[in-house]
Amino acid sequence: MSPIAVGGPALFLGSDTPCVALLRPELDVNDAGLRLAAEQAGVSPEEFAGDAGIWQVIADRTDGEGRGFELPDLADAAAAAFAEGLLAALDGGTDFELALAGDAIAVTGRTAGDDRISLAARVVPPADAEGEGPLDLELGTLPVAELRADIADFRESLA
Repeated sequence: MSPIAVGGPALFLGSDTPCVALLRPELDVNDAGLRLAAEQAGVSPEEFAGDAGIWQVIADRTDGEGRGFELPDLADAAAAAFAEGLLAALDGGTDFELALAGDAIAVTGRTAGDDRISLAARVVPPADAEGEGPLDLELGTLPVAELRADIADFRESLA
């Protein structure tokens, strides 16, 4: 099957795994891969693409434990404010904790010297997510400059 192109703003915190991702996927109903997949599923491309503009959280740990859920009430402005808060915290050069959507994502940063920061996160699925409780992740020690650039790119993708 042809790959389906997925666009939209996305912020990935952490290395490959573990990581926490905040994304708003956008599927193009004119994408050849999506049209083929819709045809194979016996539905229209619009039905296959589903609702656009719904924010999602995906969290994965190295032990295979993960969570994925939607934040349908999250506005782009709130995602942008979260990114701005992360940038301000990184510029402050001190330890921080910042939350998005109540307690859906809480990110903790601890300075680690040599322009690096140690990140951890807690994701809390909505109450209606069956059997999925909170998940704690150690996201690793990351270069502040690279993290700052990724967050700035995410912020710009929302503009």
